[in-house]
Amino acid sequence: MRSARAGAPGWDITVPVGSRLPGVAMAAFSDHAEDPIDVEMVPHPAVALIIDLGDGSLVVADGDGNQRRGGVVAGLAPRSARGTGPAGGFDCLQIRLSPVIAHAVLGEHLTGQIIGLDDLWARGAVELRERLRAAETWDERFAIAETTLARRIAAGRAVDPEVAHCWARMRRGRVRVDRLAADVGWSRKRLWSRFRSQLGLTPKHAARLIRFDDAAHRLAAGRGAAVVAAESGYADQSHLHREVLAFADATPAAVAAKPFLAIDDVAWPATNRQASGVTVRAASPMPHPASETQSFPDP
Repeated sequence: MRSARAGAPGWDITVPVGSRLPGVAMAAFSDHAEDPIDVEMVPHPAVALIIDLGDGSLVVADGDGNQRRGGVVAGLAPRSARGTGPAGGFDCLQIRLSPVIAHAVLGEHLTGQIIGLDDLWARGAVELRERLRAAETWDERFAIAETTLARRIAAGRAVDPEVAHCWARMRRGRVRVDRLAADVGWSRKRLWSRFRSQLGLTPKHAARLIRFDDAAHRLAAGRGAAVVAAESGYADQSHLHREVLAFADATPAAVAAKPFLAIDDVAWPATNRQASGVTVRAASPMPHPASETQSFPDP
């Protein structure tokens, strides 16, 4: 499938069909063009695992210039994160984890940080990369990743059911923290403390991140800033501008043009969110019966 949006990266995107693990979304990215890679990541309400299946030349850096390669974990809302790589192409698997699931998979929340997967999983990270690289199809790689995550979820420590409920409720739409606390029978102070200790953000900050994500995709769909401010629940256009700047270090107009958002709804579709402006047409034949591959032309 091909994007009609200008500025979309020239990547092949393969995604597994259907949801295999709740709170987990996977997408494979491939690019074998001769152009260097340089894409700024846009904050999203999920923790990202990025596993380079090539020679380790794909680099993810944070806003301070610290670089990680091989296997990378990007916590919630890292600032000025970007992925770079030399000419010659790359293959990588990116996994998005709900922070509720990430708590069990990773054992810590890593808010705002970008760290090496080796630092968390040690030899387990090396073995996972080796198995993924040895697999012959993306379907096999998705299955390997799924098995690894399922095992870690089962062995990890789950968040409180009340915290999981509040996160799910926030993802469905705007709601006051006092209302969330009443829903789960906790005091506001207890909810604030447990939510932050387990997910890494306060409920208020989490709500801001979720709202920013909604606004960023509306902006990428071509809607004006004033309209997006009203639709996403900001007080006015200036409020939207401040929040976008806080999360993305960019203006609303600049965020709307980010190449990362050009592929976001295709790799990780969200039925409860307005489409990001990506239009697709079917391509035939499909290379794998259990996955869908979508190609984006070079700009």
